[in-house]
Formats: sequence, C-alpha cells, structure tokens
Amino acid sequence: MLGYYILIGGIALVSWIVSSRLQSKFDHYSKVHLRNGMSGAEIAQKMLNDHGIYDVQVISTPGRLTDHYNPLDKTVNLSEAVYNQRNAAAAAVAAHECGHAVQHATAYSWLTMRSKMVPMVNVSSTLSQWLIMGGLILGIASKGLSIGYIVALIGLALMTIATVFSLITLPVEYDASHRALAWLKSKNMVSQQEYAGAEDSLKWAARTYLVAAIGAVASMLYWAMQVFGRRE
Repeated sequence: MLGYYILIGGIALVSWIVSSRLQSKFDHYSKVHLRNGMSGAEIAQKMLNDHGIYDVQVISTPGRLTDHYNPLDKTVNLSEAVYNQRNAAAAAVAAHECGHAVQHATAYSWLTMRSKMVPMVNVSSTLSQWLIMGGLILGIASKGLSIGYIVALIGLALMTIATVFSLITLPVEYDASHRALAWLKSKNMVSQQEYAGAEDSLKWAARTYLVAAIGAVASMLYWAMQVFGRRE
C-alpha cells in the first residue's frame, strides 16, 4: 500500500501544480480586457448563433472555474467571473464551453461516447477501489479462495471503465478548445494579444484533464498488478 500512497501523492502534487498554474493564468488574462467590450455571456451567445444553435441557453452559475456545458438541459453554464467579465480569459472559457455545445449539435462521436458512459462511471468511480481492496482482503483471509479474486476482478473492470472515460475526455476537451480558438480567430473576436491569452488559458485548462487521465491510468495499472500479482 505504501507504493500506492506514493503514487497518489505524486499525482496529487502534479495536479495541484497544474491547477495553481491555471488559476494564475486565469487571473493574469482576466486583466487583458477585450477591445470589443463583449462579456463572456455575449461571446457565448454569439458563438452559438454563428453556429446556428438557438436551443441552448447561456446561464450564470455560482463559483469560480465551475463553467460547463450540460447536454441534458442544453445549457452553457458560465461562472460569475466568466459570465459578466469582458477579458481574454472570459472569452476563452465561454467559447470553450460553447465548443461542447457545437460538438453536441453536430453529434461529435467522442462526446456522444462520453455521454453514454456517464451513468456507468457514476457507479464505477465509487465502487471500484472498494471492490478491489475487499476482494484482495477476502482472498488473503480465505487463503486464495477464488471468490476474492473474482470480486477484485469486478472492481478492476469498473476501474477500467472510469479510466477509459478519463481518456475519452481528452479528445472532447481538446476539440472544444480547438473549435473555440478557431471561431475566435475566424470571426476576429479578439486581437492578437487577446488571442494569445485565450490560447494559453485553454492550454493550461487542458493540462488538468491530461493529468487526471495519467493519474487514472497509473492507478489502474497499480491495482491490476496487485490483483494479478496475488493470483500468481
């Protein structure tokens, strides 16, 4: 278990560093005011309209960096700092979340696959590790009885589902950022300086998902070695 705690600690440290850097970038580019004077909400609404999307509502949600697109009720949820502000960071985040709305409207395959996995992941992310640990303990207590191994395998299968979900999230997020930046540039929504800020902000946001995916893969591999190693 010591190796697992070291692994989790290392991933948590990297995640904290990336998240802190993202916060720093957001704060920095929040000071780069847009020449067009548009708020994040206005940027989002224009991007939706330019893509012919009129059934998605742009709303404000409490918190900081809590921005997200909800495909169930078709809402682009922008945090207060993004919804009301008129700067490069707000423009980047607003356009990124609308990128997800465009993905949804165009039936982007990775987003469709990810959405279908959500119910399974809600279960697997909660139970997987407990089943693996319980199965390993049961196997030791019963001196290798196969039931413990089977329970651990079920837990590992659930963890694999959650890991695949994390990996599928990567192309979804990177594509949304690509769509956002392409639209901001093609429609001349931002100046060269503002575009550089938006691009840098989204780059660091994407890295948070990359770290999460690496952590999920590393954790899955660790537990797989524990399960199959005990079987030998």
